[in-house]
Amino acid sequence: MNDPLQALEQRLDALESASAIRACMNRYMQLCDDLGAHSPLDELAGLFTPNAIWEGKGSKYQEAFGGYHGRAAIRGMFATYMVEPAHFALNVHFLTSEQIEVRGLQAGGAWVMLQTSTFASGASHLNSARLSVTFECEDGQWRIAHFQTENLFSRPVSLWNHSARLPVPHKPGE
Repeated sequence: MNDPLQALEQRLDALESASAIRACMNRYMQLCDDLGAHSPLDELAGLFTPNAIWEGKGSKYQEAFGGYHGRAAIRGMFATYMVEPAHFALNVHFLTSEQIEVRGLQAGGAWVMLQTSTFASGASHLNSARLSVTFECEDGQWRIAHFQTENLFSRPVSLWNHSARLPVPHKPGE
């Protein structure tokens, strides 16, 4: 490619696409953080392409979550969380180690996720997963085409804000 203006336009498009993909993932996580009876299920399902796949990978997440093919099936899976009382009393997702690669109207993304949850039962859990996500741009809107989550670690937690002292080095003279 010898046209510098065309090259600049392609680079700008890739940057804007990556930003839109990041916003899509952020909105997805926000909606998952607040799953309950009044969650905007249509908005959540609308983040996926019509033929999207959502799947748990690896023995732990394949067994726990399984896989769903198509926006309607994904919508149905999320609908099971939209009950009273809410399945999650507290649910926060943290994403890190982001990698996004835009290839025209398709893109791939990878993240490491940390999820802190307290359930309606009062039990709490700490999970980490590797997310591998493909995206497609439809009518100028980036959507999730294939969402894969694979457990890295998972453990119950008894108390989120314990009163125990933080283990820090002693200051000189103490």
